[in-house]
Amino acid sequence: MAEASRTFHTILLPSFSHLHKAQSPAGFTDFPRKRCGHRIVVHCSVSTTNDASRTKTTVTQNTIPWGCEIDSLENASTLQKWLSDSGLPPQKMAIQKVDVGERGLVALKNIRKGEKLLFVPPSLVITADSKWSCPEAGEVLKQCSVPDWPLLATYLISEASFEKSSRWSNYISALPRQPYSLLYWTRAELDRYLEASQIRERAIERITNVIGTYNDLRLRIFSKYPDLFPEEFDVAPYYGSQVFNMETFKWSFGILFSRLVRLPSMDGRVALVPWADMLNHSCEVETFLDYDKSSQGVVFTTDQQYQPGEQVFISYGKKSNGELLLSYGFVPREGTNPSDSVELPLSLKKSDKCYKEKLEALRKSECFPIQITGWPLELMAYAYLVVSPPSMKGKFEEMAAAASNKMTSKKDIKYPEIDEQALQFILDSCESSISKYSRFLQASGSMDLDTTSPKQLNRRVFLKQLAVDLCTNTEEKTEGYKKWRT
Repeated sequence: MAEASRTFHTILLPSFSHLHKAQSPAGFTDFPRKRCGHRIVVHCSVSTTNDASRTKTTVTQNTIPWGCEIDSLENASTLQKWLSDSGLPPQKMAIQKVDVGERGLVALKNIRKGEKLLFVPPSLVITADSKWSCPEAGEVLKQCSVPDWPLLATYLISEASFEKSSRWSNYISALPRQPYSLLYWTRAELDRYLEASQIRERAIERITNVIGTYNDLRLRIFSKYPDLFPEEFDVAPYYGSQVFNMETFKWSFGILFSRLVRLPSMDGRVALVPWADMLNHSCEVETFLDYDKSSQGVVFTTDQQYQPGEQVFISYGKKSNGELLLSYGFVPREGTNPSDSVELPLSLKKSDKCYKEKLEALRKSECFPIQITGWPLELMAYAYLVVSPPSMKGKFEEMAAAASNKMTSKKDIKYPEIDEQALQFILDSCESSISKYSRFLQASGSMDLDTTSPKQLNRRVFLKQLAVDLCTNTEEKTEGYKKWRT
């Protein structure tokens, strides 16, 4: 399943702020009203039905014609050859089918601990400055000051629509036709399967932001330049074929969420790195991608040795299971993620005699990550504020500042006189959180399915299993914390 969860140390989570209104496209360069090159697209989509325990794919209308099946080695091999012909140095790894993920990079030779690998040159890295097959389209977006994320999303669609005419055609052909992404979950599926998880609200927000970003682009740019950004073609033999629409943007943003990497040594620039994004994630490694100035390529340094035939891994970063599901569409197996944590929501009680004063000091409710080994200092400070009596009104601002991490120096504030009440408040909050997960798990029933092979599962069963895995891990973390404190 890690095919959907490309391995990167830091993923830039975009704010999806609306595009600037200060300038109107009417004031920009008057680009010629002509078609850019020769785009070829087919208007189709994929739906799944269960047939003798297999997932049956049916082509209908409304989805992505480019890309490949998630486990295609044919397209991956073509990608590898193209990269080698285009300047990628000889590699100690090759793309193969793997146990963890549909496909990944496997060692061909002995690889030492501390060895640098990949060396992908900048010419094979996609950034906001990459050349467009349709230069006029790229110039319009840049003059409109479109941020990197929506610009790259549009770039992927534009290049994909040019098929073999784009220099990135071999890379795009090796991308999954439908990424494992929460962007593809319906609202009903989010409400049903993530009802007990804090990730549900963040997933809804992310989907809403993607839709809003597309609508902004369509309203302010695409509609002004329909020849550069057509919703559909009006020439034979592609009448009605759609290009820049919500389905294609869902695909491109799904690719960005799961594959885009920020390169610290390139001033934090975000980029898609072909070949490197075939690496899968392991919770047992900490190595990450970066640009190496001495070799002038994107590399990573192994933190363990590999024998021929072993899959080589990289880290997405220290993320909770919920965060991994949100961006990459998978949940690690139970007990394998030492960075997993649970978001424990806390809020003031309206029955509190000092509710208004505390609310003014705090200004919002909080969600805190807790692990089985302990809690953040901010959580305890919030608990102190919630249970503090009117006689401690003079300490409200200090407690609120500590809870919001706004103190000039981070310190573990202590109020021994209300320690017991604060801890009891946290335990009660844990109990409330556990009950939500327990109800969902009881309703779901026990399941023992292999979530690393989603093609073999009915879609609903697959999503249900993801939710069960997430809730099981979350319930155990919260219950474990509660037992640890008592």
